[in-house]
Amino acid sequence: MMENSDPDECRVDVTRQSNQDDEQTGQTTVVDIVDLQETGFTVRIQPPGTESFELQVSGQLLVAELHQVLMEHEVTCHRTCFSLQLGGTALDSLTELRSIQGIQDGALIKVVEDSYSVRDARLHLRHVRDLLRSLDPADAFNGVNCSSLSYLTFYTRGNKDSDSAGNRRAPEKESVDFRPPEYILPGCKDRLLTPLQPVRDDWKPLQCLRVLTMSSWNPPPGNRKMHGDLMYLNALTMEDKELNITSSTRGFYLNQSTAFNFNPKPAVPTILCHSLVELLNQVSPAFRKTFSALQKKRVQQHPYERIATPFQVFTWIAHQGDHSLDCVRAEETHTSRMGQDEHTAGQSRDWNEELQGCRELPRISLQERLHRERSVFKTNSDFVEAATRGAVAVIDGNVMPLNPGEAPHMQMFIWNNLFFSLGFDISDHYGPIGGNSAAHAAATCDLRGAQAHSSVDTEGLHTLGTAVVDYRGIRVIAQTIVPGLLEKNQEESVVYGSNDYGKTVFTHPRFLELLDKTSKPLRIQRHHVLDHSDSPVELCSGIETKGILGNDGRPYILDLLRTFPPDLNFQNPVTEERREVPEVCQSFGYPRQHRHSLASLRPELIEAFVQHRYELYVKMVSQELVQLEEEQREEPGAGGPEEKEGRRTAVGILSFHPTHSATYIFTFVESQRRDVTVKACEAVGSVSDSCFDICFNPDVCSPGVRFPSECVAEVQRQRLLLWDAAAFLLSSQIPALKDCLNHAAVPMDGATLTSALHQRGVNVRYLGTLLPLESLLKSSRSNVPTQRLSVSEIIIRSAKHIFRTFLQDVEPAAFSAAVSHFLNCLLSSSSCCPDSGSDELLSRRRSRRRRSHGSRVALLTDSVWARLTRSELWGRIRAEAGDYYHYAVDRCVCVYDVIEKHGLQRISLLREIAIKTGIQVQMREYAFESRHRPVFGEEDVVNMFPVVRHLKPTATDATRLVMQAQVAIQQGLLKDGYELISQALTLFSSVCGVLHEDVCMCLRLLGRISYIMGEYADALSHQEKAVMSSERLQGIDHPQTIQDYTHLALYCFASGRPSTSLQLLYRARYLTLLVIGEDHPQVAQLDSMLGLVLHGLMEYELSLKFLQNALTLTSKYHSATSLKHAHSHHLLAAVYESKGEFRLALQHEKEAYSIYKSQVGEDHDSTRESSEYLKSLTQQAVILQKAINHIYSNTPSACIPPPKFPTPSLPTILQQLNLTCGIILIPLR
Repeated sequence: MMENSDPDECRVDVTRQSNQDDEQTGQTTVVDIVDLQETGFTVRIQPPGTESFELQVSGQLLVAELHQVLMEHEVTCHRTCFSLQLGGTALDSLTELRSIQGIQDGALIKVVEDSYSVRDARLHLRHVRDLLRSLDPADAFNGVNCSSLSYLTFYTRGNKDSDSAGNRRAPEKESVDFRPPEYILPGCKDRLLTPLQPVRDDWKPLQCLRVLTMSSWNPPPGNRKMHGDLMYLNALTMEDKELNITSSTRGFYLNQSTAFNFNPKPAVPTILCHSLVELLNQVSPAFRKTFSALQKKRVQQHPYERIATPFQVFTWIAHQGDHSLDCVRAEETHTSRMGQDEHTAGQSRDWNEELQGCRELPRISLQERLHRERSVFKTNSDFVEAATRGAVAVIDGNVMPLNPGEAPHMQMFIWNNLFFSLGFDISDHYGPIGGNSAAHAAATCDLRGAQAHSSVDTEGLHTLGTAVVDYRGIRVIAQTIVPGLLEKNQEESVVYGSNDYGKTVFTHPRFLELLDKTSKPLRIQRHHVLDHSDSPVELCSGIETKGILGNDGRPYILDLLRTFPPDLNFQNPVTEERREVPEVCQSFGYPRQHRHSLASLRPELIEAFVQHRYELYVKMVSQELVQLEEEQREEPGAGGPEEKEGRRTAVGILSFHPTHSATYIFTFVESQRRDVTVKACEAVGSVSDSCFDICFNPDVCSPGVRFPSECVAEVQRQRLLLWDAAAFLLSSQIPALKDCLNHAAVPMDGATLTSALHQRGVNVRYLGTLLPLESLLKSSRSNVPTQRLSVSEIIIRSAKHIFRTFLQDVEPAAFSAAVSHFLNCLLSSSSCCPDSGSDELLSRRRSRRRRSHGSRVALLTDSVWARLTRSELWGRIRAEAGDYYHYAVDRCVCVYDVIEKHGLQRISLLREIAIKTGIQVQMREYAFESRHRPVFGEEDVVNMFPVVRHLKPTATDATRLVMQAQVAIQQGLLKDGYELISQALTLFSSVCGVLHEDVCMCLRLLGRISYIMGEYADALSHQEKAVMSSERLQGIDHPQTIQDYTHLALYCFASGRPSTSLQLLYRARYLTLLVIGEDHPQVAQLDSMLGLVLHGLMEYELSLKFLQNALTLTSKYHSATSLKHAHSHHLLAAVYESKGEFRLALQHEKEAYSIYKSQVGEDHDSTRESSEYLKSLTQQAVILQKAINHIYSNTPSACIPPPKFPTPSLPTILQQLNLTCGIILIPLR
């Protein structure tokens, strides 16, 4: 389960440094990118025994990647052990296709069968297993094999036929029911869970075999190895025929063994097949038929549904499916516990050498950079997967500790060449800065520092591969191993920095040189500290940063937890004198006591603060220079006596030395300008007096650090600069969050709220400060959703802190009981006690004999976790919220009080706590309102997943192109922006693969630009991929996924697919209700869109329901005179017009006209259009009234025409949809 508060948000902005690259390099890059995009061609693939087929490939595709493509292709998917040949020459797997001699359009590449090894046979067996289970979503529910869920095609494929039938709405209306389920309609309070993961017919597994497992006759005896036997398999076909199969170096064949008799000789008739699938096709007709049907369904899946994600995504809710036999899963579990990689068949990978070797690859040309970044990304993905598996194995007790004699929380582990430690304070190392709290926080601080240094990417400086895994209440830190570090004490290895908080400090010229290059983009000041002998030592980092020279000769830096400046608003303990604290901080009640002293400022805040100071610097210098020029233009007689004397002296000097007059004037002016610069630099806190340069000393608040006497003044200036930054956060950045509180960008869940805070450089610990500000801005209630979400986030995060310590006291056999008990105490309205019948091993006979479960209840209540009560938990949540977030949660004894006070919904709280802690609950409807029985039982806790934080490398050239594209788009150069983003998409896909958040961002942008330019088909194609990527990468109910569904619905409507558009909007509304509820501005937009689409489909009653709810929400979150409110009135007027209810239509349009007139004036286009529409409605109302009067008068006359009720025009509906989504079509340049 990936949290959004990962180090990706802490990347350092190094674009300024990148933009200083010379223009020639940029031009070469663009040419190279064009070459990349134009090197696609077609080749013919010739598999053995079948006809050849054509395949479109890209020039930069590696032969190994082509091998993988063929393993997924319909014709060759059952093959794994083969090589590729061109003209009789075998192709090297690491060679790009375009660099192969003789490759051209139409070239014939032959697939040549290779001999198997044990590793090849195991990989082949795993691949066959994946093919047989390719339609089964069990791997996605279980969070394995980088599989995840996607439901887009469930809502799009079923509606294509009705949408494409000539867009005739009348036949469509007769054949399609547009009414949504009741739980989607406005006003419904039910929040059902089962529609979140609908049952798909194309996911029904097709059973090709009853059993496929490893034989008990493994491994082959020595004499059979001499005949090429590798392993033995057992299979049971759908015809109930038992098969004993030999996997040999030449392929697969049936042998004559039975369950109790070993006879490895080939069965008669002998059938030898290179592929296991080919063999099963020949011996089992049922297998052949079912596998063919499975292949057809598999090919119908979109590639984005099948491709593995780079990092595992976990779902917080899942169906509890049947557990089936799976020999591959059993084998991988065994190798995983042994610390082996299933792809290397017993070998352990040297993760540190792989990662550092990738970083040392050349990076001069674009091709070299792409190859390097692709290697780094792939290796890091594999590392994160291995680190996650290792951390789970450590907590499950499957790894022997290096120090078994120590207490459990002090133990360390090595597994698969990775070093694992726990997030506890070992040997009181973190005692001076907060103990266990500091040790827990240090892991994420170190990870952010490693991400920052990786973003700067200084050549020659090495950081460790790092991942932080939270699993079952324990934090595990996984790192690669520095060569030689385990052979000696760390104290002996450190050649730079300090391992004892400044008692002994070391420096090294090599590290100083390398860290000096990173200090500029990271804004770290080069400074001196005193060592144990009171000698000054120069550092370019925090004192805790350690430099180690590995046995491989590489310089490594570790413990990067002080990479960013400390946040003086949160201290441990509070030691500041009040006179040092700015008034702004004091007015907010800062500084405040914090649990540890590792609280630091975010890099986004640092950049914003530096930008603010730079603007002040430019303003001061320009004002002083203007004033200086004005003084120089004044008459010589102006000024006081001293100035006159100075000028008289200067004139006398110039008269005696006329040849030096120009030089003197120049020197005099330059001196004055230099004084202006020095004065401005001092005022803004620049470390240099000749130019603007703001850096921070990370050690000014570190405990035990001493500075030389000559540096005291500079240290004091650095403290004041840190206080200025802390004050800037409170005075500028937090008020700037009003943009977030504005209805246009209201976050929907904890992840998006955290992202919004981080984008402005505000840490989540400031939520307690933000909430009082929100209450002050409560006049229009536009900030109520954010205020409600902030309270929810504080409560859930406080509960997460308590849950972490709660789990540490639970025995493994009671995890499900303990977790369900905690959820009941948190979310249930009934009194909570552990399930008395939860112990499966308790004798039922004994229980019946005693006629009670008293002994079981007594056994449970002996456990610490079982004594937790609902009121005690909420009391601890209140205390935690006040202590950590400094927010006073109103006194409450259960979740009902919180819901009543703040308007929260329990299903959203369940989703948040599950995502943040890794809980997976069973897919069913939960009776939260029940006051007689607990909501959750043991069976409802399906699993617990690790929550993983890790480094996120990306493509630097592609990122630069995206920034250039954004500038072009802001200037209205849409075509140029489109081309730049297309180039960035090519680079991102080359480095990260097609399933990646950066690729998804590019697809989203391309879809939006295509739509604005009128290319609806392209927009639809790009956005479909973006939606599937969001579902696969971020989750099917993530707010970004909901937003992508909304835009896809718009593009579908524009492309003439209104039914599909409607289903997508229904899905988006359901997900929004589940995540945040109906009381949110996003629902107002969705309801406006739904009303418009239903209006276009002539479903007027349904349309009115949604539009009236949109009007209610708009009036709630926007002022009664807002333009959005006027637009809602206009949409209702149009529907009432179509129904023939002209009186109500006139009433709503008059409201819209009055708002337009007061807000934008009578001459504005909107006001004039509303005025014309009012006249049209009035005329139609008059005609209708005349017709009615004529009918009631019973006077025969044929001169009065019957009233005409206008049917909605799809272009008009589309125009209104664009306005609702904030899309304005502009002329292209």
